Amino acid sequence: MVILLELLVVTVPAAMVLMAGGVPFTWSVPAALIACAALPLRRRNPSLTALLCLPALVGGLGWPPTVVAMYRVGRKTSPPVMISWVAAATTVPATFVVVHEALPPNAAFLTFAFALFMAGAPAALGALITTRRKLTASLTEASRARTAELEAREESAKASERARIAREIHDAVGHHATLIAVESAALAATTEDAETREAALRLRGLAKEALAEMRAALGLLNTEPIPGYEGIPHLVDRARAAGLAVAYQDRTTDAPPPSTGRAAYRVIQEALTNVTKHAPGAPAEVLLTHNRDHLTITVTNGPPTTPAPPTSGGHGLHGLQERVTLAGGKLTTTARTDGSFTLEATLPSTPSQDDSTFGGSAHSRTTA
Repeated sequence: MVILLELLVVTVPAAMVLMAGGVPFTWSVPAALIACAALPLRRRNPSLTALLCLPALVGGLGWPPTVVAMYRVGRKTSPPVMISWVAAATTVPATFVVVHEALPPNAAFLTFAFALFMAGAPAALGALITTRRKLTASLTEASRARTAELEAREESAKASERARIAREIHDAVGHHATLIAVESAALAATTEDAETREAALRLRGLAKEALAEMRAALGLLNTEPIPGYEGIPHLVDRARAAGLAVAYQDRTTDAPPPSTGRAAYRVIQEALTNVTKHAPGAPAEVLLTHNRDHLTITVTNGPPTTPAPPTSGGHGLHGLQERVTLAGGKLTTTARTDGSFTLEATLPSTPSQDDSTFGGSAHSRTTA
């Protein structure tokens, strides 16, 4: 197909040259045929092809191959190059004709106008087609990008909704189910009635089973990995990158169980968030220590160096207190008159039977 097209590109202009009558010069036909034979070069070098057409234009028979060459110039060259070749293909033959024929001004004007049309029209057509194709490709890419953006937003909205559902389930169901299990265990340990003890133990087992099923459901809702103890250094680094001066010390020897590690991560995350919001510019210190079967997390910050922006009352520390309690730990906070603040959390460092209710949530609450 390509070979047939190239054959037509060469033979049709050559036939037009051979059919022309009244040859101006003896060399006009050979120059025009050479220009026709050079047309296949336009695919690789449009400018060279246009250059080879100029002698044929001066000879008076070069317009058939020049029209093809100028179309390619418009398709594949930059606007400045295209304008240069249109100007050359206009002025060279028109000037030669005007001077050779000694044409009057009105005839000279028409000659230049004709040459400009013959050289500029195919070049403009080629440039227009190229611009249209580029515009079409750009619109297609923009449409594809827009579709991808909408899909990303939809997935983000779904992930946020899954996280919200997971948080609500954990806060509401997890808390009450844990209290049911604890109260049932206490009842079984204190009652003297065998049937009551059996019912209490059965109720405790059902509560623990409900907790396990809830965690499985939260695992389906939350597809992102839950950060744990190994993510604490990265959490501190991110706080430093945000402009918070944090001194971090880990004096523990062994990594805690996964549930405790996740709880520790959330405690430090909430504490550093509170420092950023309520004590701007204050340095903070994060200390991890291990004492027998407990991991102690102490986060201390100095007084703020700039006034803290007004905030509405949040539930960050209240939610954190609840989560630490569910994990089997204890949370204490100390606010001083100079504006400094200390948060200390004590978490069990031995594996729990149900791997801590704390690990089921994908996100912690932060102070609003």
